[in-house]
Amino acid sequence: MSRSASPEVDPARVDVAEAARWLDGRVLRTPLLRSPAIDRLAGVRVLMKAENLQRGGSYKMRGGLFAVGRLAAAGHGGVVAQSTGNHAVAVALAARRHGVAATVVLPVDAPATKVERARAAGARVVLAGTDVAQRLTAARQISDETGHPIVDAYDHPDVVAGQGTASLELIEDAERAGTPLDALVLPVGGGGGVAGACLAAAGRPIEVYGVEPYGCDSLARSLDAGRPVPVTPAPTIADGLRPSCVGALPFAIVRDRLSGVIRVDDEQIAEAFRLLLLELKVLAEPSGAAGLAGVLRLTGSNAEQLGGRYAKGADSAGGPTGGGRLHTVGVVLTGGNVEADLVARLATPHRIEEGAAA
Repeated sequence: MSRSASPEVDPARVDVAEAARWLDGRVLRTPLLRSPAIDRLAGVRVLMKAENLQRGGSYKMRGGLFAVGRLAAAGHGGVVAQSTGNHAVAVALAARRHGVAATVVLPVDAPATKVERARAAGARVVLAGTDVAQRLTAARQISDETGHPIVDAYDHPDVVAGQGTASLELIEDAERAGTPLDALVLPVGGGGGVAGACLAAAGRPIEVYGVEPYGCDSLARSLDAGRPVPVTPAPTIADGLRPSCVGALPFAIVRDRLSGVIRVDDEQIAEAFRLLLLELKVLAEPSGAAGLAGVLRLTGSNAEQLGGRYAKGADSAGGPTGGGRLHTVGVVLTGGNVEADLVARLATPHRIEEGAAA
């Protein structure tokens, strides 16, 4: 049963163009990066949007700032949010900018870097459980106690619209450069980013793909089932991509628009992390590097150079292998908030432990 009939999950309420106008001058228009070595490995032109350089360290700043700014303008004196990390940091920074209070709920195993960033921005940080249901329960209780609205990481229309502006900028900048996109690839946690990408690409001949770690593939399973399907997230180095269920609003948007979902493992994410670090001198968190890992699987070109690791194309939701058909692929490097010890571990080209967590 589609849940898009409910007003709170109505895709028509998500306006990426409006968000782009509002955010103009309020967020960084991050650059597009390109590496000849990565192009050769992928067999296509790969344009990477460096949202790891965004204020707050991730593209979540876009949705957080847009949503909190509008709530502050409507007279709200505070906000509540829950996330695995980057959305909480974004909401905390946005609340400080607009002079309102923020309480953010994070899992007890959230990376220390993200907890510290949220506190440094002035937010009250509450640690609750390890899964999204526990965080949502805590967030709702705090909202009831304070009267402050929840800025949901996945199902708030302004958050999804704001996240979509990163993809819109990528599309526009690629067109201005004379290299329009054939495909757009984004990592998937709760699905807001890839939903925004689908809306940003509407009306253009651009295929949109999501990328999920194996065992954290709620979107892929939901598309197969025709409804949001929760999973018990498996351990992964991509801590930002392990919500237990795709959001209802993102699912309502992507279900008839997404070209496919690409599953990747921790080894593929680590390889992409090293490519970004060594070829572009760019530090992306594993969740952000997962998008590049997905591009390399999607194209499947020159896979023998990586030991055949990327030889299979998109493997769920009907996504075809892109090699030989695509010429320019865009990917959003969604964030760069990563622990120093994890950087040291991933930067060394050795086989990481299976299912190692961040």
